[in-house]
Amino acid sequence: MAGIGFTLKRLTAKDNLIGIVRAYTHATIASAGPWLVMVLALGGVYPPVFESYVAVSELTNFRIIVVYNFGFSLIWASPVYMVVTRYLADCIHRKDVTHTPTVLMASLGLLFVLLVPLAIFFYGFYVELSLSLRLSAIANLFLITMIWCLGIYMTALKDYKAVSRAFIIGAALAIVCAQTMHGWFGEASTLTGFNIGLTFIAFYLAGRILAEYPYRLVPRTGLKKYYRRYWELAVGGVFYNAAIWADKCVMWVFAPEAITLPSRMTYYPDYDSAMFFAYLTIVPAMAIFLFSIETNFFLRYQRFYYDIIEHKTLATIRVNHRAIIDTLVNSARNFFVVQGVITLVVILTAAQIFELFRLHYLAIGIFRLGVLGSFFHVLALFEMIILSYFDCRRTVMRIQGVFLLTTVVFTYFTVDMGFRYYGYGYFLASLVTFILASLALFDHIQKLPYHAFITNNNSLKPVFQKDGITVSVSSVRAVAEP
Repeated sequence: MAGIGFTLKRLTAKDNLIGIVRAYTHATIASAGPWLVMVLALGGVYPPVFESYVAVSELTNFRIIVVYNFGFSLIWASPVYMVVTRYLADCIHRKDVTHTPTVLMASLGLLFVLLVPLAIFFYGFYVELSLSLRLSAIANLFLITMIWCLGIYMTALKDYKAVSRAFIIGAALAIVCAQTMHGWFGEASTLTGFNIGLTFIAFYLAGRILAEYPYRLVPRTGLKKYYRRYWELAVGGVFYNAAIWADKCVMWVFAPEAITLPSRMTYYPDYDSAMFFAYLTIVPAMAIFLFSIETNFFLRYQRFYYDIIEHKTLATIRVNHRAIIDTLVNSARNFFVVQGVITLVVILTAAQIFELFRLHYLAIGIFRLGVLGSFFHVLALFEMIILSYFDCRRTVMRIQGVFLLTTVVFTYFTVDMGFRYYGYGYFLASLVTFILASLALFDHIQKLPYHAFITNNNSLKPVFQKDGITVSVSSVRAVAEP
């Protein structure tokens, strides 16, 4: 993501308000485009003022299918796009991106193969919908998954205009087509219209990627080795994305207020709406991180390791180490202030927000806890991203596993405690995850020179043990050489 962040910084070179607004707008779309499309689907296709003109069953089916598909696609796609992200980053670092089209096609093919059994079971046998709605729902699932996968490549494009254009036009087209096509050929009309907008986003992004990397397909890319080597990324991605949806799933299954539709799909409208609106409060944080925090950190990170490779003095390495710490501390302070103010204002104006969007007032407490949880959630996410820069794969995977486990356990117990405690599960899980991520990041940053020279040094990896003593290649060489 840092690549497109540096490109966006050029918009502010003129030091005017328009450039800054454009930069943050593009950063918002690049970092949270798919989430914004989902929110538009839930609230923009048929605003509350028009809901009286739409069949309740059709509108409910449309929204719940979109919610389910976003959850399915995010979890199913995560092991693929996490590993592909690492592969693409390494290719860019080596300045050899000739395999990009092949990897794009291979990753999409793998995703579709993984989705076929899910789509057949869930929409083919489990739910009870009309044939047209089943087919439209399956198409929606594949399109959303395709957009998640293409999101990896669009940040590497550094073409912020193309990214923003795709999501703005696609979202507008989805809303217009969904409203216009309502009733044309049954209850699948609305979802089919929405799919048209998603199709535009998916194929526009795919076209831009293939135009940026106009290379021929090759028989081998080495991607398979990455899945064996970086399996922690795949597992951690599943843990993290499952944790995002785990509290909703627990509420759907165990909350007495949950509703089971005739289609056999279950949801809890008050809880779901409150949480989805709470997630929107982190959109400014995502833009700030992409546009400012990650780019500033990346410069210090790059300098630190570049000077090590160039065999600079210990004093220089310590100066670079201090620069990384200072950058992270300053960025954390600025982020706390900005996101903290946003969180506080949203919590204090929750009643006005609920009145504006015609949400049920009983869910205000859930919404406020969701906003607090989102605050700690996004902090933990950024810390895990920074840890990933230092290749702390297993540490990040364990943190993500704790996030999933605590979300499930805490949400389950809060359901038993009653309605007044709804929302505490996600909030407490986010808080615990933030604390663990903070401790892990603080410990690693403090010992960064040690990790750079010792724990991440392949020449010091143990090769065998003898009499309970681990012997490394370097130690053997040191003893053997005169």
